[in-house]
Amino acid sequence: MNLRQSYFADFVSLIFPELCQACAKSLYRNEELICADCLYHLPYTDFHLNADNAVAQQFWGRVPLEAAAALLYFTKGSRVQNLMHQLKYKNKPEVGVYLGKLAGKRLLENPIFTSADMIIPVPLHKQKLLKRGYNQSLSFAEGLSEKLSIQAEVDNLVRITGTESQTKKSRTSRYENMKDVFSVKKPEKLADKHILLVDDIITTGATLEACCNVLLEIPGVKISLTAIAYTA
Repeated sequence: MNLRQSYFADFVSLIFPELCQACAKSLYRNEELICADCLYHLPYTDFHLNADNAVAQQFWGRVPLEAAAALLYFTKGSRVQNLMHQLKYKNKPEVGVYLGKLAGKRLLENPIFTSADMIIPVPLHKQKLLKRGYNQSLSFAEGLSEKLSIQAEVDNLVRITGTESQTKKSRTSRYENMKDVFSVKKPEKLADKHILLVDDIITTGATLEACCNVLLEIPGVKISLTAIAYTA
């Protein structure tokens, strides 16, 4: 960028400032989507460094996993909630890609995650996909794929029925809501593969468990999972 272009860019940013997706403050020229202050203070879990972390424990006795992690802790009113809101409801799939890159950089530190053969995002039902225009979990998967150099498989695991919102449901109701929701179109392509299954946020884990149950019916499948955020 030459000096004239730099001045013009500064002028445009003064009139139409780009805002941090976590705190809504103006970004500096060398910042992208999330300001340096938020990047430093985000509540990283470092679950990828601890095999017995809270996400892994949540699935003990439910589905066998090779490894489990989440990038951030989620709490109400936090910067992480702001990021998730921008990603899911404000047409900002680029936030998911960015967070996927952050997560992928950390997962490189754990050979279990890097040994995955493919990344599969939790799919949306076609009606919700049409309404939102994109799958936020796929956006996250794209960032992971870039950093981990592992291909994303996006059309095999499908959601065959729509479900009601999980937000206000009890733990038991969430499990009932997710029964018989997912299907695999070409199971032979997944046989004997180590799959990194990814979602946006883990609460009860009902959605991920439903996906795992379908995938684990395929001979030789192993599963690790990760998400943008985890809420206890």
